[in-house]
Amino acid sequence: MARQPLDRSAAAGVSMVLAGSMTANVASYLLAWLASRWLGPAGYGEFASLLAAQLVLAVPALALQTVVAREAVRGKSADTLRSLGYRCAAIVAVLAVVLTPAMAWLLDTGIVAAFSALVTAPMLVLLATEQGLLQGHGRFGVLSAVLAGAGVMKVLPAVAVLALGGGAAAALVASAAGTAVLVAVVRVLDRTAPVSENKAVRIGVVSVLAASQVQLALIALSSLDLLVVRVVLSEYDAGVYALGAVATKAAFWLPQAVGVVLYPKMANPAQSAQAVRTALAVLVGIGAVLVLGAALAGPLVPILVGDAYAAVAPMLWAFALHGAVLAVLQCALLSAIASERTRVAVLAWIGLAVEAVVMLLWATTPGQLIGTAVVVASVTAVAVSVAAVRSADRASAS
Repeated sequence: MARQPLDRSAAAGVSMVLAGSMTANVASYLLAWLASRWLGPAGYGEFASLLAAQLVLAVPALALQTVVAREAVRGKSADTLRSLGYRCAAIVAVLAVVLTPAMAWLLDTGIVAAFSALVTAPMLVLLATEQGLLQGHGRFGVLSAVLAGAGVMKVLPAVAVLALGGGAAAALVASAAGTAVLVAVVRVLDRTAPVSENKAVRIGVVSVLAASQVQLALIALSSLDLLVVRVVLSEYDAGVYALGAVATKAAFWLPQAVGVVLYPKMANPAQSAQAVRTALAVLVGIGAVLVLGAALAGPLVPILVGDAYAAVAPMLWAFALHGAVLAVLQCALLSAIASERTRVAVLAWIGLAVEAVVMLLWATTPGQLIGTAVVVASVTAVAVSVAAVRSADRASAS
């Protein structure tokens, strides 16, 4: 099947979601920039590691959004899907409490700092429910506004606390509070039309768990380096690496609008093969542009954040390449969730295991660490993408 460009409606949806995502990302980069300057390399290394830990626990939020969007397309009511969201949020809240001591030990931080990072996760789960409803109903304009609001409400309170001299823990608590406020506002303003549905209908958490293991593999691959960095590198090198990882996050999250908009088509067997091919091709093109931009912007690093981070300048393109490859991998894994063929995630789990072993046993410099991440992510992305396209082709032919 020949690849076709994005149609007008899809392109409009991508543009709207991209605008919201870019706003959220700009806010996130602002936080990273200010935190790197105010906390210094050692303090920022801790802050970045805590954010990475938060992202891992928030995996159910990413999975929940895909499940809610898929089920909304299939006609499930908002009340039913919100009930699922509440149950998932309660489970994540318990996990946040239980995992706090282990996370504090693993990252060598205080209990308060670790809990401050993890307490945001339940709020993100509730927000993901609302985003999934908007995505499934094709309300991309409103979704764009919510994405932008999520970035602003998560970042501005944290920036304010840091500006007043607060540390990483206080900033993370402020971030959680801002996210909670946004969830309440979105829920109050929602005007989703009610759907007539059997009151006995109930979507099990198992469906979210199946999607979660797919998302967990992806997030673990995108976060492993920031979790390992404080183990294998010095505090200074860890801080330098953490700043370079900002480029990884940019290249990873910036193109996510493509997958968000094409996801409903991926869930349709008649359209999935075309949607997967189109999304992968667009992401490869965007990734190439971002890598080139990072290579050109590398010399500006010392000017923007200080000479203490000069070592990351010649490696910035590699961090961007890591993020671009992860974006392709994310798209391939999204198609697996859309078609409920989540076994393909085993390839990502294998890649994760290989990366962890190589990083812990071999990597001793920032360059070796990012090099390992790029190679493993690239091989994994190619393998999963090939599997996803073949699966979509079989679904279209049946």
